[in-house]
Amino acid sequence: MSNLVHLALDGRGAAANALVRLLVGAVFLSEGIQKFLFPDALGIGRFTKIGIPAPSVLTPFVGVTEVGCGLLILLGLGTRLAAIPLIIDMLVAIATTKLPILHEKGWWAMAHEARTDWSMLLGCLFLVCAGAGRMSIDARIKRHPRDD
Repeated sequence: MSNLVHLALDGRGAAANALVRLLVGAVFLSEGIQKFLFPDALGIGRFTKIGIPAPSVLTPFVGVTEVGCGLLILLGLGTRLAAIPLIIDMLVAIATTKLPILHEKGWWAMAHEARTDWSMLLGCLFLVCAGAGRMSIDARIKRHPRDD
C-alpha cells in the first residue's frame, strides 16, 4: 500500500472523531446542496456579488466539492484527503467574505461573522491531523486490506 493511501486510510483516531466528522461533513453537505437550491442567495448570485471570477463555473465546482467531500467525511472514507479541498474552500471564503468585514467593521464584527468559517476550517485541520477515527470506513479498510 502506498504511503499516501496508507495515510489517507489511517483510522487510528478515537471513536469520538466521528463527532467531528458528523459536524464538518453535515455542514459542508448542506452548504453544497444549498448552492444549487438557492442559486441567487447562496450560489452563482452570491459568488458574483463577492467578486469570485467565473461564478457560473466555480459555483457548481465548489458545490460539488462540498457535497462530495462532505459525504466522504460523513462516511469516514478518505477523510484526510477529503478535508484538504474543504480547507482551501474555507480559506477562500474567509479571504473573500470575512477580510472585507475586518477592514470595514473591525475585529469583533469579523469574528462574529466568521465563527462558522473558523469552526469548519479547524474541524478540517483536525481531521487531516487526526484521521477519521475508529468508527469509519477508513478504519475498516485498513483493518481488512484486500489481497491483490
